[in-house]
Amino acid sequence: MDAHVPQRKGLAGLIKPVLLAAGLMLAAFAVLADEGGRFTDPEDGRFDASEHLLKYQGVLPVPIIITEPAVGYGAGVAAVYFDESIADASQHSMAETGRRAPPNISAFGGFKTENGTYGGFAGHMHSWDGDRIRYLGGVAKLAINLDYYGRQGNAQRYTVDGLGLVQQVLMRAGDTPWLFGLRYAYFDSEMHFDRERPLDLLDQTFKQRLGAVGALIDYDTRDNFLSPNAGSYVEGEGNFMRPEFGSTNSFDLLGARAYHWQPLSKSLVLGLRGDWQLAQGQVPFWAQPYVKLRGIPAARYQDRQAAAGELELRFALDERWSVIGFGGMGKAYGGRNDFAEAERVTSWGGGFRYLIARKLGLLAGLDIARGPDDTAFYIQVGSAWR
Repeated sequence: MDAHVPQRKGLAGLIKPVLLAAGLMLAAFAVLADEGGRFTDPEDGRFDASEHLLKYQGVLPVPIIITEPAVGYGAGVAAVYFDESIADASQHSMAETGRRAPPNISAFGGFKTENGTYGGFAGHMHSWDGDRIRYLGGVAKLAINLDYYGRQGNAQRYTVDGLGLVQQVLMRAGDTPWLFGLRYAYFDSEMHFDRERPLDLLDQTFKQRLGAVGALIDYDTRDNFLSPNAGSYVEGEGNFMRPEFGSTNSFDLLGARAYHWQPLSKSLVLGLRGDWQLAQGQVPFWAQPYVKLRGIPAARYQDRQAAAGELELRFALDERWSVIGFGGMGKAYGGRNDFAEAERVTSWGGGFRYLIARKLGLLAGLDIARGPDDTAFYIQVGSAWR
C-alpha cells in the first residue's frame, strides 16, 4: 500500500479510535453530571449542558478532534471567548429588535494531524442590530499535506503551505430570511511535491498568491442553526481572483449549496443536501472543486466542476437519543472528463446523536461512513452539513 494513502481500509482500523472517542464522551458526561447537578436536566434527570452553555461567559477551552481521511487523525485546542453569555445576548437582542442574536465570539487555536498537516488560527464573529449585520474575520497559518491522484489515479503527496486572511460582512434584507454580503480573502501560498511533479502539472507554479473579492447570497429558514429539524438553508457565492485584488493569476470559483430538513413524523426527520462548484480560468490544481461527502477523503475526486447530493434520515428513539442513516453520491468533471463519462462515487453510513443541550436543541454524536476506498468516523457537534 502507498504510504501516502491514509491506512483506514475496513472497519478494523476504526475500532480503537471509535472506542476511544466514545469512551471520552461518556467519561466526560459522567464527570460533568456529578458536579452538583449542574449538568443534570431537572426535567428528565439526564446529562444536559444547556445551563452551562447558556450562561457561560469568558474563555472556554474547546478540544479539536480531527478524523478527516485525507489528513489522518489529529487533535488541537481552541480558546473561545464569549463577550456575554448566549442567554444574555439573546435577551438583549429580543428586547431591542425582537430577533435572537448570538453573542460576539473570538477564538484562537491550533491543530496537527498524523500526516504532518498543521495549522494555527485566530478569528472573530460579531453581529449588530439584532443580527441584521454579521461580520466574520480571521487569519490562519496552514501547512496541508494531501494526495494528488492525477489521470492515472496514483496518489502523489504534495504540501500547500501559506498564510491567509478573510474578511466578510453579511446584511439582512429587512425582516426577511435573505442575507447579502461581500467577502475578501487572501492566501499567500507555496506548493511542493514530495517526489517528482506529475507530468500533467508541469505548467503549475510553486508559489501562488490568491486574492479574491466574493459576493454571497444566503437564504435561511432553519428552525435551529445548530441542529435543524425543519427549514432550509441556501447559499450562492462567487469568488473572483484578479491581480488587482492581490492574486497571481485570474480565475473564478463559483458555488451553490442547499440544505433542507423536513419532519416526516414526530420521530423522523428527512434531510436533503445538494452542492455544486465550478472553477474557471488559471486555477491552481489544489484549489479546484472536489466531491464533499462523508467517507470520501477531501480532494480525492477533483476537477473543474464537482457536484454532490446526500440524503439523511434521523429517527428519535426517545427524547434524547437518535439514530441516523445517510447516503450520497457525487462526480468531479469538466476537465479530464465530461459529466457523463466522469466516475460516479458513492458513500453511505450511519451513526447516533444525543441531545446534549435541550434548551439549545444541540445534538452531538458519531458517524461511521464508507466510501469507495475508505471507512472513516466523524465526531459531530450540531449538523454534519456546514
